[in-house]
Amino acid sequence: MAYKNILVKEEKNIGWIVVNRPEKLNSLNAQTIKELYSGFLSFREKQEVKIIILTGAGDKAFIAGADISELVNLDYNKGKDYALEGQELTKLIENYPKPVIAAVNGYALGGGTEMALACHLRIASEQAKFGQPEVKLGLIPGFGGTQRLARLIGKGKAMELILSGRLISAEEAFQVGLVNRVVPHQELSTVVVQLAEEIIANAPYALQLAIRAINQGLDKSLEDGLLLEAELFGKSCATEDSQEGTKAFLEKRKPNFKGQ
Repeated sequence: MAYKNILVKEEKNIGWIVVNRPEKLNSLNAQTIKELYSGFLSFREKQEVKIIILTGAGDKAFIAGADISELVNLDYNKGKDYALEGQELTKLIENYPKPVIAAVNGYALGGGTEMALACHLRIASEQAKFGQPEVKLGLIPGFGGTQRLARLIGKGKAMELILSGRLISAEEAFQVGLVNRVVPHQELSTVVVQLAEEIIANAPYALQLAIRAINQGLDKSLEDGLLLEAELFGKSCATEDSQEGTKAFLEKRKPNFKGQ
């Protein structure tokens, strides 16, 4: 697929997906959503790509929400279809078999916060802003914000942010658990790449199983979640990488993981 609104590149086992509409503050229109879906699919089967970093072009915005010009003419059916299409993208990211890091370099509003929520980790520049301001437009979050935000930061705080529509700073986002770290703006790319390299050093299939255990276990009772963990732990034990990892530890050397 030829991309108009995103940039896709590979650097040292890292797949970069960059929303590239800085003149529109990297807002999400229908074309951009389709391109993002395609971009994530393009990296899924590439064994040399171990991790994905999602970010926005420029210094002002990660993703500053939906393209409002496309929301004006939505009715019930079109609105539901629009939300479902966006949810397909966020579900793809949330359940991606490789770790996905959001490098939030500026405004992450509405659909931008929802895209960040779908990623496995969120690292924010100190100048980042987060919010679900949809109610100010007579709308509600539609790409998973009402569900993922409450699961991540708790029902009460999610209610406050969604019902008020107010924006919060990167520091407040960190305090409530929305982001993992806040770093100086000029250091964002360096910190995110360092984290990516730290993760890449681990066994790829173990990372995939860990993501699956956490995502699927959240919707289960503790007992059922523990059973799922035991099943997936067993699968990890049956891999060549687990043999390599344990032997390397005993032999005091770095493991050579092959994803098998």
